[in-house]
Amino acid sequence: MISSAAWIAKGKAAHHPTSYKVDDNELERVAKLANVHFEDAKAQFERAQRVAAGWHDGKEIGEDEGWEDDDKEEVKEDEAMDAEDEDQDTVTKPAAKEDPNDLSRYNLDNYDNDDNEATTMGPFSNIKGLQYYRNNDEDPYITLKEDPVEAQEEREELEVMPTDNMIITAKTEDEVSLLEAYVYIHEDANLYVHHDLMLPSFPLCLEWLDYKPSGGGEGSADQNSNVGAKGNFIAVGTMDPEIEIWSMDVVEGLFPDAILGQKDITEQLNAPKGTGKKKRKQAKERVPNANYHVDAVLGLSWNKLARNLLASASADSTVKLWDLSKPADENGGTNALRSFGDLHTDKVQSVAWDTSNSSRGSIGQPARLLSGSYDKTICVFDSRSPSDVVRASVSSDLESVRWNPWREHNFFVSMEDGLVQSFDARMLTKEKSASAIFTLSAHDGACTSLDISPHIPGCIVTGGTDKLVKLWNVEGDSSFEVNAANQDINWRPSSLSMVASRNLDAGKIFSVQFSPDDPLTLVAAGSRGVLRVWDALANVGARKTFGDRLRAMPNDPAKTAIRIDGNEPARGDGVVSLADESDNESDDGGHGGDVAMEE
Repeated sequence: MISSAAWIAKGKAAHHPTSYKVDDNELERVAKLANVHFEDAKAQFERAQRVAAGWHDGKEIGEDEGWEDDDKEEVKEDEAMDAEDEDQDTVTKPAAKEDPNDLSRYNLDNYDNDDNEATTMGPFSNIKGLQYYRNNDEDPYITLKEDPVEAQEEREELEVMPTDNMIITAKTEDEVSLLEAYVYIHEDANLYVHHDLMLPSFPLCLEWLDYKPSGGGEGSADQNSNVGAKGNFIAVGTMDPEIEIWSMDVVEGLFPDAILGQKDITEQLNAPKGTGKKKRKQAKERVPNANYHVDAVLGLSWNKLARNLLASASADSTVKLWDLSKPADENGGTNALRSFGDLHTDKVQSVAWDTSNSSRGSIGQPARLLSGSYDKTICVFDSRSPSDVVRASVSSDLESVRWNPWREHNFFVSMEDGLVQSFDARMLTKEKSASAIFTLSAHDGACTSLDISPHIPGCIVTGGTDKLVKLWNVEGDSSFEVNAANQDINWRPSSLSMVASRNLDAGKIFSVQFSPDDPLTLVAAGSRGVLRVWDALANVGARKTFGDRLRAMPNDPAKTAIRIDGNEPARGDGVVSLADESDNESDDGGHGGDVAMEE
């Protein structure tokens, strides 16, 4: 299954990704992040070398007193067994037809040499064979050196052009979890897997960011940049309490660039509590604290204006704020900058920084956060003064929250009962008495994901456990201009209509998201573990509904007009998948219909 998917905009990925390199700085960084004590391991290794070389005696190995006596007893037992074997040989020897004068079978000519070699034999006698080499050229055992032609071909295969998008998925298959990176070429409708990275735990959410985190030391998996430099990174929330940040410009990566949390402490929470038969039945209590999460990370949001800030939502009922410029402590962990533990009483499913009206150029309130929880409440608060939180109650568990990039203070939420609601943050109160601007019955099952187009005002997409992806039109919110209507607290849409509904053969939908570059192109993924890219311009209803708004887009209107009025047969069905996948799904309802609006 694919639990989450995230776009990477064109031009953000490195043209030529690099391979993961292991040097002294990287080993030191990994040791710090993973809390691995290499000095202890090195001491044990040197001790094994001395033992193998025959330099040990009983006094050197003081911790294992009595081992000599045990060996002597074993030697005596071996000698006794040899004596018995000799007696048996003596009994059976007359029956053997061998030349009694033939001594070649004893190999007496090499007897002394064998004896000398035996003194240095052991599991570590050929210690040179265990040495680690920084590259294959230094390793004498690798005689087939790297072919420069093949290296150049591999470099070209990994090339990501500035006109290419990347799509990152959080995938789990056969109990193996990984980040899978795809390259999507919109002009050719081409999608292929670029590389993947193994994850230690089941992934739940993804968030792209361009800020290079401090990491665990001087080194980093992305070894060509400094802290704060612009890069191409993915933050991953998993069933573990820690947040991992990976560079997507590094292939064959073995360890993340940074880990947020205290892994050495939270690992103990997974150990069984109690003794004997009751050990498995008793789980250690996970007590929330101000420094790190103690349960799964369910949601992430990166602040595009304060680039070093990352917000997280967790099953431990807290929202935490992380400073990516903060270096790891001596134990390899990183503590949160702030923790908000009084907002919710149950799992916090989703969190989002305020980006309202951002598509019209407004900065909004970049310090404001929106969170949604399984306690059926929504919270809006300033991260600098969380005591001024305002709330709203909803009818079901929250699945996702999104700020409206076309209207100030406006946000949308989707819920487990299939409803989508819109709120104005100015209408929320401390008493949770605010009412929704509108309510949309979007799906028969849970509405697991929603997104609002950054290109077309009034265009939203939803995905649900009914396996459908739906496009919606919010009529009356279609202007590109900034005016007083964008901030009218009494605004209501004139109508809501479903533009298109489609089963993309991805199973139950867990993630939908609009492309950051191409209007009406979106990605969807779910329980089948396959990725689908849908260019909804192939849908007649979408072109009719959003055509005028697409032509009015300020960026490259001529190119957009050509795509809207293009050759119909050449469009296909608009769905792009991997080349080796069969794609037989059909459009379930291009025109859609009016959907009843509740207030």
